[in-house]
Amino acid sequence: MATIAHLYRHPIKAHGREELASVLLSEAECLPFDRHWAVTHGMSKFDSGAPAWMPCVNFERGARTPALMAITARFDEATGRLALDHPDLGPIDFDPVTEAERFLDWVRPISPEPPMQPVALVSAGRGMTDSQLPTVSLKNLASNAALSAHMGTDLSIHRWRGNVWLDDLPAWEEVSWIGRDLRIGAARLRVVDRIGRCKATTANPATGKVDADTLKGLRELVGVQDFGVYAVVLEGGTVGPGDRVELA
Repeated sequence: MATIAHLYRHPIKAHGREELASVLLSEAECLPFDRHWAVTHGMSKFDSGAPAWMPCVNFERGARTPALMAITARFDEATGRLALDHPDLGPIDFDPVTEAERFLDWVRPISPEPPMQPVALVSAGRGMTDSQLPTVSLKNLASNAALSAHMGTDLSIHRWRGNVWLDDLPAWEEVSWIGRDLRIGAARLRVVDRIGRCKATTANPATGKVDADTLKGLRELVGVQDFGVYAVVLEGGTVGPGDRVELA
């Protein structure tokens, strides 16, 4: 029986990961405060006057700036403050709503040159995930282990920036769930699609340095550059590590 091993969110898209003890999922919504904010650059078409979901090319991301992969995060929902840390930048604690400029100044040293430098910290009121549908991403520890074995290196799960990590499941079994409903803890989800991967996964999350051709490894092992699956929440509920995951 598959179980939840880890839960993660990424308060600012591409800028840090945070492990959670539990989370309350809501119908037709992303995981709370996952990719709630994103960082625009000088070529972004994001309209702050009419904020809405937009494709990832409009935002700073790890595919262009691998150093971002080494950021860790901790968001306090009660106070609205976000703490980030990076091995080269040190820590910062700030309010994303009122102190965005402090954050932008902090991250600029590891950011691209103009016109792709950070411009603004923005929100559209929903998760700025890579999927236009509000989704939660599911990843399989056994699939990561299989790719690690194929490549001859220990790949951190943080390369994949997943929300729900599953244990006690055969490698790549998650792909067979597309179109199926799952009962996860107190919630019910429907798996809707594979997740195509980008160059961000080639960077080591401990260092922010590119050190593994994960995309080539995926093509060799499974024939596509996909890892993990997207799911939409059909019925909300609390989920946490240790909860069982069953086909509904």
